[in-house]
Amino acid sequence: MIHYQNPIIPGFYPDPSICRVKEDYFLVTSSFEYFPGIPLFHSRDLVHWEQIGHVLTRKSQALLEKCPASGGIWAPAIRHHKGRFYVSATNFSHGGNFFVWTDDIYGEWSDPIWMEQGGIDPSLFFDSDHCVYLTSTYDLPDSQAIGQCQIDIDSGKRLSDTKIIWEGSGGKYPEGPHMFKREGWYYLLAAEGGTEYGHMVTIARGTSPWGPFESCPYNPILSHRDTMLHHFQAIGHGDVTDTKEGDSWMVFHGIRTSQYMLHHLGRETMLAPVTWDENGWPVVNQGEKILENMEVMRLPEEAYEIRWEDPDSFYGSVLPKVWNYLRNPDLRQYSLTDRKGSLKLAGGDETLDELCSPAFVGRRQQHFCMRAEVWLDAAPQGPQARAGLTVYHTNEHHYDLAVSCREGKRCVILYKRVGDMQTESQPLFLDVSEKILLRIESDALEYRFLAGRDENHLQMAGSGRTQLLSTECMPMTFTGCYVGVFAEKTDAWFERFQYCPA
Repeated sequence: MIHYQNPIIPGFYPDPSICRVKEDYFLVTSSFEYFPGIPLFHSRDLVHWEQIGHVLTRKSQALLEKCPASGGIWAPAIRHHKGRFYVSATNFSHGGNFFVWTDDIYGEWSDPIWMEQGGIDPSLFFDSDHCVYLTSTYDLPDSQAIGQCQIDIDSGKRLSDTKIIWEGSGGKYPEGPHMFKREGWYYLLAAEGGTEYGHMVTIARGTSPWGPFESCPYNPILSHRDTMLHHFQAIGHGDVTDTKEGDSWMVFHGIRTSQYMLHHLGRETMLAPVTWDENGWPVVNQGEKILENMEVMRLPEEAYEIRWEDPDSFYGSVLPKVWNYLRNPDLRQYSLTDRKGSLKLAGGDETLDELCSPAFVGRRQQHFCMRAEVWLDAAPQGPQARAGLTVYHTNEHHYDLAVSCREGKRCVILYKRVGDMQTESQPLFLDVSEKILLRIESDALEYRFLAGRDENHLQMAGSGRTQLLSTECMPMTFTGCYVGVFAEKTDAWFERFQYCPA
């Protein structure tokens, strides 16, 4: 037997979609208000995934100005047809449904081709008769369903009226549709129940892409809605791929709870095997719940040990692929060449509290127990100027360990923003004339914030509960926590950033 760990891609990587090209697997996830948009991964064994880039790397592809928290880019779907890759998605804040394409998966993607069908979660299906179908959600007067039309793949224009093809199995918000064909049947995969704790994967099938579609008698085929004490919750939004050996696998997202009914890492990508019963219906993980330690008979290639490697963040000419900006950045605020081995942020008037693009770069928090640290050189002038490390979930929910100025002296302050409540710790005046080491340590329940002249002289600046950065403690969000660096109203140089599981 072979063992692997769920989640296969930890941290805020929701709405996964997958396709295979020969021995290679490619996967995309949602990115919402973060830029570049739609992280893109590659694997040979379905377990070990390397981020090879982003799909949306230009403002012309992903307009995110003043995008609200959890707006932006939703639910991408990746498909491959006749040597070309296609990714469809929704820009919920600017424009609606679109797709982009590339002939080089490691290169640039096209500008968006906008599609005339509304709703969200668009997915393309290329049938054997050369017809291309667009499947997405469709709003009914008092509910939601799955709608479909035929499109011209060159222009995105509709070639048919939109038809309601399935209203789901009875759960709320049928969404995330993906169509695929197997042994003469057209299968329609969907997510139902909302993306909260009643989330689930359902499926239907028919003999035509237009239906009628018969609901699977085992629906939902995947859900943890009836196991509220399970470590994994909100399981849903699946996509299916086959190996060249003929095995079937499903990728989907779920959350890991830090305590009962609370999560702050976001929805994470997971994996489970799929078999087919004698009637041609899929059975996910043999009908059992999804575990952290999964045991399967085989994988497409022998899985190898995954070792945690944190990239040397600020020594190259570009930021490593794990880093993101908030919305569309003003790149004049960022420099990796001003000082070798340092990232300079030219902080302006924009702050982490606003729906804007402050001088900020961050990477996803991927572990409950982690340590993040950075060396900071900054000399803020005045109480509004600050720079430092942040644990950021939304503009209204973040903890910031920052160097600022009080009484004409440089100091370290822990700022906490939780909804309409804002607090500051007592200033920590350090006998440090140059660089300051800032560190965040966390477990499932608490963040701890430390600062000092080196790792042997760290002082506690304060702490904050993870609960208050949990999705359940704020207006519904679809993202997770980031750990990042920022600057406001001051220039700052960051070096030797490290993130590692603890």
